[in-house]
Amino acid sequence: MIPDLLRTVYDYPARRESELVVLAAAHTRVHFNREDCILRRGERAGAYYLLEAGLARSYVADYTGREITTEFFRPGQLVIEVASLFQRIPSRSTLQALTEVTAYRIEYDVFQELFHRFEGFREWGRSWMAEQLFREKQRNVDTITLSATERYRALLDQQPEVLAGAHLKHVASYLGITDSSLSRIRKEVARSHRNLP
Repeated sequence: MIPDLLRTVYDYPARRESELVVLAAAHTRVHFNREDCILRRGERAGAYYLLEAGLARSYVADYTGREITTEFFRPGQLVIEVASLFQRIPSRSTLQALTEVTAYRIEYDVFQELFHRFEGFREWGRSWMAEQLFREKQRNVDTITLSATERYRALLDQQPEVLAGAHLKHVASYLGITDSSLSRIRKEVARSHRNLP
């Protein structure tokens, strides 16, 4: 039986059921415990993961060694370190499970073989990459043009599961603010919600 997650993620135009069967067979279901490293800084990514359940993050260390969260991954998303995987270089980021995580892993070499074998899968890959570039550009612009409170509200509206499952220090570093600023913003937002009609 093909997992619903794979049907949903690999829902591209003109996809044949026979292609989906091959794609599903290429994935292995894996589990990570809370705080497990999925990929460590300095390792070369050998796979990507379709997140079925749980929450994960990507982070880097700044010049002082402080961890800065650069991305959160939620169910239905790919947990991936793009540069390391596709350029075949050591990762500058660490991928970490924030909760218990269940995912489907596909190895790089298998992905490449299927990418060249199925035209629709190729188009899916290009479309996914274009969407990621758009999201990254939007996040960069938002970091510059929105206030910290606006960024927090956007995260609350668009990814509430992140706020429910991630440590506040990870959320603060993702938003580019201090832990104390995040606490103040959370109180202000909660107070304004209570005052709504």
